Amino acid sequence: MQRLHDGAIGKVTHARAYYNTTELWHHDRQPNWSDTENQIRNWLYYTWLSGDHIVEQFIHNIDAINWALQGHPVRVIATGGRQVRTAPEFGHIYDHFAVSYEYADGVFCTAMCRQQNGTDKKVANEFTGTQGSAIILPTYSINGPTPWKFDRPEDLPDIGYTQEHADNIAAIRAGKPLNELKQVAESSLTAIMARNSAYTGKTITWDDALSDPVSLMPAKLEWGPMPTPPVPMPGQVGTA
Repeated sequence: MQRLHDGAIGKVTHARAYYNTTELWHHDRQPNWSDTENQIRNWLYYTWLSGDHIVEQFIHNIDAINWALQGHPVRVIATGGRQVRTAPEFGHIYDHFAVSYEYADGVFCTAMCRQQNGTDKKVANEFTGTQGSAIILPTYSINGPTPWKFDRPEDLPDIGYTQEHADNIAAIRAGKPLNELKQVAESSLTAIMARNSAYTGKTITWDDALSDPVSLMPAKLEWGPMPTPPVPMPGQVGTA
C-alpha cells in the first residue's frame, strides 16, 4: 500500500480503524497457582502484562494508521469501559474503547475496538482522501483516479509475514540492519495515550503521554499474593 504515500487518493483527510471482535481465551485458575502465576497465565487481563487490549491487540491497526499518516497523533480523546466481560477472572481491563485521534496536519482518525461476544466483527483500516479512498484489511484496494485491488488467491499464505522475513534476511546479508524501533515505540505510545484518555476521561496530548510518571508494574514482583487493581473509573483516577 505504498501507493497511499504516493498520492493515489490525494491528501488523506480522515482515517478509521477497527478491531471489533469476540472475547479471547482464558485459563481457569488452578488450586496451586498463586495470584502472580494466575495473572501471568492470563496475562491478557492485567495491565501490567498487556497494557489492556487497546495496547495488546488494537496496536496492529494503530501501527498501520501511523504508517499511512506518516506520523503520530498530537492529542486524543477516548472513552471506554467494562460493560460485558465483568467476571473477576477477567482481571481489570476494559472490554471496549472508542477513540478520536488528532494528527499534526489536522487529520483525524476515528478508532474503536471491543472484545464482546455476540457482536459484529470488524477488523479494518480505512482512509478517505481528496481524490478517493483506500482500505487496508480485510481487503486491499484503492478507489480513485487509478483504482487498484489486490486479488488474493485463497491458497496464498500471508504475504505480510513472508515479506517481513525476506526483508530481514536481505538486510542481514547486505550488512544494513533494519531498525524500526522508533516506529514501534511511537505506535505503542499512541495506543497508551488512548488508554490513558479512556481511563481518566481527559484529553491526553503526546507530550502528556511522554512525561507521564505512572508505572503499571506492581510495587513488588514476586510469587505469591497480588491483589487485582480496581477497574479504572473516568473522572476518579489520574493517568494510568
